Amino acid sequence: METVALHTRLRPGCEEEYDRVHASIPTALDGALREAGVRSWRIWRSGRELFHLVEVDDYRAMRAHLAEHPANVPWQARMAELLEVEDDYSGAEPAVRLVWELP
Repeated sequence: METVALHTRLRPGCEEEYDRVHASIPTALDGALREAGVRSWRIWRSGRELFHLVEVDDYRAMRAHLAEHPANVPWQARMAELLEVEDDYSGAEPAVRLVWELP
């Protein structure tokens, strides 16, 4: 299993809408995430900054599984309206790397 940290940023003024949309994700998306090996996905928000912590069997495989998944495509289109940079699924490596952890 992998633990992956991600960082995204909201467009100005989209904070409340992002929170509202995430209050309940679609059942089909929940199933697609679980099928893709996601064990946990937590998101923290500080202003427009979003910090994700994902526990997943295989991050690359998850991205490949979700890229064209019929439950994920409309969700990503909705997120593209709210995020400063749209996720086009071109990368399979997270941009946030672990620097230190308490032993």
